[in-house]
Amino acid sequence: MSTATSRGIPPVPPKPVVLIAEELSPATVDALGPDFEIRHCNGADRAELLPAIADVDAVLVRSATKVDAEAIAAAQRLKVVARAGVGLDNVDVSAATKAGVMVVNAPTSNIVTAAELACGLLIATARNIAPANAALRNGEWKRSKYTGVELSEKVLGVVGLGRIGVLVAQRMSAFGMKVVAYDPYVQAARAAQMGVRLLSLDELLEVSDFITVHLPKTPETIGLIGEDALRKVKPSVRIVNAARGGIVDEEALASALKEGRVAGAGLDVFAKEPCTDSPLFQFDNVVATPHLGASTDEAQEKAGVAVARSVRLALAGELVPDAVNVQGGIIAQDVRPGLPLAERLGRIFTALAGEVAVRLDVEVRGELTQHDVKVLELAALKGVFADVVAETVSYVNAPLFAQERGVEVRLTTSNESPEFRNVVTVRGTLASGDEVSVAGTLIGPKHAQKIVGIGEYDVDLVLSDHMAFLAYEDRPGVVGTLGRIIGEAGINIAGMQVARAAQGGEALVALTVDSEIPQSVLTEVAGEIGATSARVVNLAD
Repeated sequence: MSTATSRGIPPVPPKPVVLIAEELSPATVDALGPDFEIRHCNGADRAELLPAIADVDAVLVRSATKVDAEAIAAAQRLKVVARAGVGLDNVDVSAATKAGVMVVNAPTSNIVTAAELACGLLIATARNIAPANAALRNGEWKRSKYTGVELSEKVLGVVGLGRIGVLVAQRMSAFGMKVVAYDPYVQAARAAQMGVRLLSLDELLEVSDFITVHLPKTPETIGLIGEDALRKVKPSVRIVNAARGGIVDEEALASALKEGRVAGAGLDVFAKEPCTDSPLFQFDNVVATPHLGASTDEAQEKAGVAVARSVRLALAGELVPDAVNVQGGIIAQDVRPGLPLAERLGRIFTALAGEVAVRLDVEVRGELTQHDVKVLELAALKGVFADVVAETVSYVNAPLFAQERGVEVRLTTSNESPEFRNVVTVRGTLASGDEVSVAGTLIGPKHAQKIVGIGEYDVDLVLSDHMAFLAYEDRPGVVGTLGRIIGEAGINIAGMQVARAAQGGEALVALTVDSEIPQSVLTEVAGEIGATSARVVNLAD
C-alpha cells in the first residue's frame, strides 16, 4: 500500500496519455502543457505503432502514420486522433466515428503557406525561373531562350474561391492582374466585394492567361481540368495546381504541353505520390515541387499547436470546432455556455422518460437563434444516451446511437421567447405516444443552469447533481411526508418546488438534494404519497 493511500489521501489520478507518432514542432508539446503523459513512437513502423497505441487517449500524426480501422481497434482507450495538417487520407474517419473517436485536423494552419506557394509557382512559370536556373548552373547563359511574360494586366482564373483561392486572388491582384473565378458555391456579390468577377468554368478557361486550382479533391473535381477543358484554353495559358493531385489530369496536360496548346505549368501535387517519374518532368516549361504546400516552419508549427489545443479540448470533454467528424462546426461564443445545459437536459429527459424516444425534438428559442445552434442538438443527444448505452458517448458517436435505435431527431428554432432570454427544450415522443419534455435556461453572468419546465408544469429550479421528480394527486400533507422520509434517510434537501396545472389535479414536486437518493428511499416516498411516477436524476460524473 502506498504512503498516500495508507494516510487516507486519495491517489493522484493518472494523466491522460498522448502519443506523438511523428516528428512535430517543440511548440506542439508546449501547447499540450503539463497535464498529459507524452509518449513517442515511429508511426510509419506498423510493428511499433500498434502496441504503442493500445493504451493511449490521443494520438498526434502527420501524413506518414496510417490510423486505419486496425489501429483504431487496437487502441482501446483512444478518444481523439489529431492530424497536424489538412488532409486526412491516412485516417479512417468512418472507423473512428463508429468507435466514438474524434478526428481533428488543422484546416487553417497552411492556408497562407499554400497560397504563397501557388503564387510562387505562378511567377516561376511566367518567368521560366526553374529552367533558367538549371541552365545557368550547367554553365549556359541563355537569356533569350527563357524570355517570359509579365503578370500585369493579365487575366488570372481562380478555380475555387475558398480561403486559399481568396488569398491567391488578393496577392496576385497586387501584381496588377485581373482576377476572375469559378466557384458554384460563392455568390457573385461576395466575389464582387473582393474585386473578383465570377464566370462559368468554360468562360474562365477561354479568357484566362493563368489558371490556378484551389478545389478539394472529390468525385466531382477529379479530372476537372482534363482533355475537354484543355482544348478550350488559350495556347499562351499557364496552369498551376497546388491543391490536390488529380484535379488536373496529368496525362491530358502532358499532351497539351507537347502539342503547344498550353504554354506552361506549375505543379506541387500529383495523382499518385510520391511522384518521382512523370512525363511532365521532361518539359522545361513545367515547374514541379514535391508537395511543399504546407512545408514551411510556420505552417508546421501552426498545425501542431492547433491540434494540440484540440486534443486538450477533446480530452476535457468539450466540443472541438476543428473536429471533422462532429456536426456543429464553428461554435459562437454566445452558444458555448448552452452546451452543458443541453447535455444535462438530455440526461434529465432520459431519466424522466425511462426509455429511448421514438422521436426527439430539440427546441431552441430566443436570442441564441441568431447563431448556428445545431451543436445544441448534438449536446442534447449526447446527454440522452449518456446513461443508456454501455459505451462512452461522445459528440462523435451520439448521432450513430440515435440512428441505430431508429430515433428521429429534429432541431427547431425560434427567435421568440416571451419569458426568458433563451430556452432549450428537449421533447420526446415515446413508443406509447406519450410525450416527455424538459426545458432549461441560463441565468446571470455565471450562466447558472435552471430548469424552467417539466412537461406541462412551470418549474423554477437551479440544476443540481442530484434531483428527484414525483407526480401525484394534489392534496395536503404530501410535502411533509416527503420531507420526513428523505430527512430520516439522512439526505438534505437543497431546494424544492411544487407545480400544478390546477387545484386538486395532478401535481409535480421537483427537488434538489445534497446526495444521491437510494432507490429504496424513492420507492418508500412514492408509496407513501401515492405517486403516479417517481424519477431520480443523478448528474454527478
